[in-house]
Amino acid sequence: MNTELSELNPISDGIEDRLGRSPDAIPRILILGGTGEAAELAAQLASRNDLEFISSFAGRVSCPKYPIGVVRVGGFGGIEGLISYLIMESISVVVDATHPFAVGISRNTEAACARLGLPLVALVRPTWQKQKDDLWHEVITYVDAAEFVNKKRGRVFLSIGRQEVGSFAACNDAWFLIRAIEAPTGQLPQHHEILLQRGPFDLKGELQLLRDYSIDHIVSKNSGGSGTYTKIEAARLLQIPVVMVERPTKHTVPTVDTVGEVVTELAELLTRPVQDEKQWKDVK
Repeated sequence: MNTELSELNPISDGIEDRLGRSPDAIPRILILGGTGEAAELAAQLASRNDLEFISSFAGRVSCPKYPIGVVRVGGFGGIEGLISYLIMESISVVVDATHPFAVGISRNTEAACARLGLPLVALVRPTWQKQKDDLWHEVITYVDAAEFVNKKRGRVFLSIGRQEVGSFAACNDAWFLIRAIEAPTGQLPQHHEILLQRGPFDLKGELQLLRDYSIDHIVSKNSGGSGTYTKIEAARLLQIPVVMVERPTKHTVPTVDTVGEVVTELAELLTRPVQDEKQWKDVK
C-alpha cells in the first residue's frame, strides 16, 4: 500500500536540534543520484510543498542529464566532508540512488549517516538475470574480463563506461569497440575504436551495431535496469557471448528495489517518532 507524501511531517525534534533545524522546518532530503531512478524520484517529489530535496552528482560527466529541482555537482571530500555537508544543509534523510557499481560513495554515505544517526534509504536496482539462450561468462573483476577476451583474439564490444577501460590497456591480441558518453582519458588497448553515445539504446540499433562491427564478444557490467539492457537482448538473439562483470558488494544496510519503495520508506521515516534520544549518535 502506497503512502501519500502529503501525509509527511517534519521528523522529530531530537535529530532536528542536533542538526540545527527549527522545530517547524520541513524535511530536507539528499538524493545521491546520477541514475534514471534518482531522476524519477526527483520528478515524483518535485510537486510536493511539504518537503525539499537536493540531487547530488559526482560530476564525472561534463554534460550530465540533470533531474528536476535543485542540483549540486562534485564530490564531498570523503566521510568527513559528507558529514559537514549534511549538517550544513540540515538534511533529514539521505537516499542513495547511485549506480550499482558506485561503491565508494555508498560506503561513505553509510558511515556518515551512522555517525549522525541519519536515516538512509538505499535504492539498488535488481541485477540482470541470465536467460535460457544467453551465453554469459561471469567474472569478478575487469582484469578477469580483459584476460578472457584477450585470449580469444577477437573483436570485442567494450560497454562498461570510460572509467575502467584502463583495465584493458594491456590487451594487444584483441580489437575493441569502446562505447562511452565521453572519451576515456587513460591508457587504452592498442587496437580500438571509440564510439561516443549516450543511452538508452533500442534493440534495432544494438543489433545493427553488433553486425556492422562483426563483434565476437561483449564485455558488460551487470548494471541492471532497462537503459542498456538491449545490448544483452541483442547478444542473445545473435548468440554472441557476453563477459559479464559481477556487481561488487555495495551496501551493508537493507536495500529497496524501486522508486515506489523509496517513496514509501520516506513516508514512514519522516513520520516516525524518536523513541529514545540515545539512539542518535554523537558526531565525533
